[in-house]
Amino acid sequence: MPLPSRDHAAAPVVPGSDGYLRDRALDVLLDPDLSHVVALVAWLEKGLVHVADARGHVALAGDGSATVLAGRDPVADQEPLSDSGYPFAAARLQNLFRDSRAPDLAVVHAGTHHWPERGGHLGEHGSLNALQSRAPLVLSGPGVQLSGVVDEVARTIDVGTTLTFLSGGGCDGMEGRPIRAVQPAARYVVGLLWDGAQCADLLELTEAGELPNVARLLARGCAFRGGAIAEFPSVTLVNHTSALTGVGPGTHGIVNNAFYDRATGEQVVPNASANWHRSMDWLRPGVRTVFERLPADVRSACVNEPCDVGATYSTFALIRETGKAGTGTLSDWLPSPEGDPYATHEHVQADSDYAWATQVDAAGLDQVLGLWREDEPPRLTWWNTTLTDSGHHAGGPRSDIARSAMRDADRRLGAWLDLVEERGLLDDTLVLLTADHGMEGADPAVTGDWDDALTAAGVPFRDEAYGFLYLGNDVVDEA
Repeated sequence: MPLPSRDHAAAPVVPGSDGYLRDRALDVLLDPDLSHVVALVAWLEKGLVHVADARGHVALAGDGSATVLAGRDPVADQEPLSDSGYPFAAARLQNLFRDSRAPDLAVVHAGTHHWPERGGHLGEHGSLNALQSRAPLVLSGPGVQLSGVVDEVARTIDVGTTLTFLSGGGCDGMEGRPIRAVQPAARYVVGLLWDGAQCADLLELTEAGELPNVARLLARGCAFRGGAIAEFPSVTLVNHTSALTGVGPGTHGIVNNAFYDRATGEQVVPNASANWHRSMDWLRPGVRTVFERLPADVRSACVNEPCDVGATYSTFALIRETGKAGTGTLSDWLPSPEGDPYATHEHVQADSDYAWATQVDAAGLDQVLGLWREDEPPRLTWWNTTLTDSGHHAGGPRSDIARSAMRDADRRLGAWLDLVEERGLLDDTLVLLTADHGMEGADPAVTGDWDDALTAAGVPFRDEAYGFLYLGNDVVDEA
């Protein structure tokens, strides 16, 4: 079918005019021959967020209205509980494009796109779609108003607002809303982030008895079938930051794992191993974390988490103080994965990323147990788990290695729950378990690259994090 016009009103066609490079790039990206790898392209134009694919083009206004400019609305299905659409697409895209670090064009990968030559995996995330955006959400303990698995949905920005609300902090200026299913009633609040854990698979494994400690949580509360929808892009650092600030990337400024800062003319890669411990250096001024919103006399702990500004205890603050940055020096500090009683050792031995994440999570468990053995544990504890992301990337959702990673995480969760129960603190502790994004299986047969097509068409650009296009630059970055 013919490519639809993207703007019937005024499509710039004059070289050097505003939008000329954008339209040249869109002619390439929206070619049906690339539709197997390009699901959508989004951009900001005259205050409206435009979204297009090979079959349609819509303009989205801040008041929620949508104007179809050609064909059909490619993001018409924004039903939060649907697994086939783009939940909260308009709100998420509008949030991203508020920041000047946002790209000229955001290219949304097709869900099954496989790109190992650019760092892709069998399990992928980053898309606007439901499967890659839907993180689990479990609420457990005093104050939880619902029970069992319920047909509810929240957003990642709601996580930060809810943790603040439950811990006695002020929520002014936050973009998320406190989750209505839970009210303040706990002495202690604990947030668990299982990085990359797939929502549906976590619920299935729990129901099958393979995650007995998640089941312990569920027995004292509820799980949202719709989970928590990540901000776009549905990548790690964007959503760790959103979960712990209660605002989206257009406000906190961490717009991707790598981006181009027009103000400085520099590439920024806060997700790199050398920068992970200092990634909050790029947080926008005035944005406050959950920890900074707590009363001054309230202790907090932030374990294995880069978004740690204001925490009383922080793993990465210790790393910054000791100068142990990067995997080389950290390996000397982390416990050996060999003999770890919670690890699946066949994967530890076969996969170096699995082994590394096992070390990180073992250190995290040691820290959490130490904190909770104190006479008075922190009022708010945040505990990030890494292995679940490594396992899902390695094999994709429902693979043996992904499920083994969740079982390992569940065993570590059980060690902490046993301690809490032994100390008689379970009835005083509220637990929120979530993730930073969902996960979808890539199809090794679905390959292709829009960068090659753009280069062949003579479009000057740089591509950050493989999907954020900044036009007018001749450098293509692989980060």
